[in-house]
Amino acid sequence: MKKITLLSAFLFSIFSLNAQEAKKTTKKFGKEISAEKIAPTGHIRCATDEYEAYLQAKDPSRMNKDQFEAYLAPYLKSYKNNKDSNETNSQSGGIIYIPVVVHIIHNGDAYGVSENITDEQVASQITVMTQDFRRMMGTPGYNTNPLGADIQIEFVLAKVDPNGNPTNGITRTNMCEDFWEMDAIDSTVKPATIWDPTQYMNMWSVNFGGADSDILGYAQFPSNGTATANTDGVVAGYSYFGSSALYPAGNFSAPYDRGRTMTHEVGHFLGLYHTFQGGCAGENNTAGDFCADTPAVSSPNYGCTPRNSCPTGATDMIANYMDYTDDTCMNIFTIEQKARVVSVMNTFPRRLDLKTSTKDIAIPLFANDAEVKIENLCTTVEPTCAAPISSTVAKKVLLYNRGTSNLTSATLSYNMNGGTNYNQNWTGNLAPNKYALITLTNSTGNGTLNVSVATANGGADQRASNNTATKSFGTNITIAYANATSFTFNLFGDSYGSETTWTLKNQAGTTLYSGGPYPDRTPGGTYQHVTNQVWNLPANGCYYLTVSDSYGDGLFDGVGQGYYTVTAGATTVVNVTDFVESGNAANTVISRSSYFTNNSTLSSDDFNLLEDVSLYPNPSRDYFTINLPAGIERKGKIEIYNSIGQRIAVKQIQSDTDLNINVSSYSNGVYFLNLNIGEATKTLKFIKN
Repeated sequence: MKKITLLSAFLFSIFSLNAQEAKKTTKKFGKEISAEKIAPTGHIRCATDEYEAYLQAKDPSRMNKDQFEAYLAPYLKSYKNNKDSNETNSQSGGIIYIPVVVHIIHNGDAYGVSENITDEQVASQITVMTQDFRRMMGTPGYNTNPLGADIQIEFVLAKVDPNGNPTNGITRTNMCEDFWEMDAIDSTVKPATIWDPTQYMNMWSVNFGGADSDILGYAQFPSNGTATANTDGVVAGYSYFGSSALYPAGNFSAPYDRGRTMTHEVGHFLGLYHTFQGGCAGENNTAGDFCADTPAVSSPNYGCTPRNSCPTGATDMIANYMDYTDDTCMNIFTIEQKARVVSVMNTFPRRLDLKTSTKDIAIPLFANDAEVKIENLCTTVEPTCAAPISSTVAKKVLLYNRGTSNLTSATLSYNMNGGTNYNQNWTGNLAPNKYALITLTNSTGNGTLNVSVATANGGADQRASNNTATKSFGTNITIAYANATSFTFNLFGDSYGSETTWTLKNQAGTTLYSGGPYPDRTPGGTYQHVTNQVWNLPANGCYYLTVSDSYGDGLFDGVGQGYYTVTAGATTVVNVTDFVESGNAANTVISRSSYFTNNSTLSSDDFNLLEDVSLYPNPSRDYFTINLPAGIERKGKIEIYNSIGQRIAVKQIQSDTDLNINVSSYSNGVYFLNLNIGEATKTLKFIKN
């Protein structure tokens, strides 16, 4: 077991052997968290500062703090000079209504269990935010402080989804993971689930875990660009989402159980800094939060104990939502903070668009309106070459009631790959916007599942636009192939050979070869490696190599990156140069599996390559981005067809940048994007509006 010491951290710059110890610090998005930002409970109240630094490093064109303030300054000045007219020219005499969509990310738990929180818990969060931003009398968001302000923003769960169908503003997505770390939320969860950020404020409720189990939430600060549009929104751990005072039956963790984590993060989303930004140097506001009526604070406040942390300043405003105090202590946004929020709402893309969004206004509803969605397929079973995991698992669908009458019966019609059509009857009692999870009894096998609502409450479904769904399972992946029986394995590890093991198995799961653990590298010594190990394998077989690291960071020691290959003559069937992971708890075993075959028939078997590919935002006015999960090669072709089947565009994929599709010149309407990666294909529908 490796130990953390001050000496080892120092020697990191001298000996690469100690690099792994230096990684064992509290970091969020690669930035170390100062001890003062860790609450006595061990929680990190907010990771927005670290997230913003990460976004700026990722996108050099993104505004830094000085550029942001310079850009905002004239709008802020204009607002202050014309405060009264600005407010009366907003929606409804000064009140801005922001449509909200809440994405509940879960792991297959039943409704109301663990992270699959109830609609009522979600609603309590929206209520709290409105009470707080409105300084609403008779609620915990009210204060009598003369500096207190009604920001005149209310939050409303969306009533219309991106396809123009009714919704309750809550989505539930089983993403098959027990927990999520922040980098995976940004790279996987957000792009796969986000609704158009110009029309909705996106909120995510997740189960933080691993290295980020101590996080309460974080937000994306406003930006003048589009590079990060697919991640724009606010995130909170599910037990900090909502208010136990409004919904006692929810899943909460005191003292952060009154919904103020999201009030705080939405403050960042609308352009507010922490009150302790810049410490006591923030008294001049240029180093602080740029609000003259929030006293400078030396460091975050916790609990509810008043203090004066800056000797020359006023008493800390511990009730301010942008500090780190307990939820029950918070109840004030100030006049200057309001000026910033309103100016941001009048200035920045996506924030400005939200002011005119009408997604919170209900469309006409029908009595009998069922909606069907196909659930993601999850399994912990190891796939084998001959039997992809989806082939024996029945698929599930979510049946929603979007009508005004209770839904008591429905008939679902479905098929796989356009083959035999099956009907499945459902009975129950769903109130409006509630759902049932239904297993389709004849839905095993790979390919495309097509589902539609044939009847609702014994008659025709009255809304056709939301009663069909299509999803591909286990389609078209070519396994690496070599016409050989002799293969050569090369492994070049990191400094910690004692963490590395590997196995080679056949399609029956029998171990044919294995190795490790190996000796650790001594300072000045050589890295452990396996060179030119020959595997003699039976013909017409399929094999998978699994390399494991027992520490949780892969073949990486902080200085060098390990790799491994499998070759057959001039043919390379396995080439892994990026086995590195961050954020795992120490001594967590992680593995990377690679498949190859010497059976020409198996080399074109159906596997699940493009199942999780998605397109966002959808609908959109000007651009779309294709979200390809990690591990899929960024080489292929994109074809776009209009609604009558005419091909109107072809684009080659050479890198991630080629996955951004500009459709600003297209006419409004429905289009189809055909994605080709190797032998795999997938068709995605999108709407240009």
